[in-house]
Amino acid sequence: MIVLTVILAVFVGIALGLLGGGGSILTVPLLAYVAGMEAKQAIATSLLVVGTTSVVAAVSHARAGRVQWRTGLVFGVAGMAGAYGGGVLARFIPGSVLLIGFAVMMVATAIAMLRGRKDVSPADPGHRIPVPKVIAEGLVVGLVTGLVGAGGGFLVVPALALLGGLPMPIAVGTSLVVIAMKSFAGFAGYLTSVTIDWTLAGMVTAAAVVGALIGARLTALVNPDSLRKTFGWFVLVMSSVILFEEVHPALGMGMVAVTIVVAIVYYVRGRRSIDTPAGTLDTVKS
Repeated sequence: MIVLTVILAVFVGIALGLLGGGGSILTVPLLAYVAGMEAKQAIATSLLVVGTTSVVAAVSHARAGRVQWRTGLVFGVAGMAGAYGGGVLARFIPGSVLLIGFAVMMVATAIAMLRGRKDVSPADPGHRIPVPKVIAEGLVVGLVTGLVGAGGGFLVVPALALLGGLPMPIAVGTSLVVIAMKSFAGFAGYLTSVTIDWTLAGMVTAAAVVGALIGARLTALVNPDSLRKTFGWFVLVMSSVILFEEVHPALGMGMVAVTIVVAIVYYVRGRRSIDTPAGTLDTVKS
């Protein structure tokens, strides 16, 4: 199972490199159900993987000038405090409950990916950063990260654009710094109560980093919008697996059925939106 876990970690990293985020949402189920880790150990190890891969990805953004350090550090420090607190608090919460919470985060992430990243209008770059709001949101997002091990990039990017006044490319680069900071803080919080298999954690982290580097090189060869939507549906199915294992098989199967129905409706509506303009154009010509 170790070999399979490492191979799959490479693919998780590739997804991260291709999408610029989101791939980390698969690390917890990979560690829990393939590597056979206990829930809290899987979440703690995933924070190490997420933090390390985020650092690697952030380096290229920083070199390109797409990191706003002042805003990122304010948000990141608040996120670290929340994440460390979440990691410590997790010792009082059953592992199955944490995994269910993680499944909820997976659903939220999948919906965000299916909807797409909207063009968030950043505030005036010259405006003063609303430090109390940035700190408050950083604490909340960090707490969620520390508890369930999800990076929360789909929450951080809009927050940096709206509250920090950052253009979207800089918000994405800055978010990687924030995610790395709070992931390591959450990991430190878990270390107070969880024992880590450092050998396996190191192997999975290294594999994910290699995958992320490969994915970054493949970005020019794939349609990012199609990939993002496909990944969103896949994450929904994976959340069903967690609900199947941790709550009840009927709930997991029901989630799969709902996902299939929604996917069909989504596809049909998408086809209609493509066909409608052409039909309208023909009507105008006649």
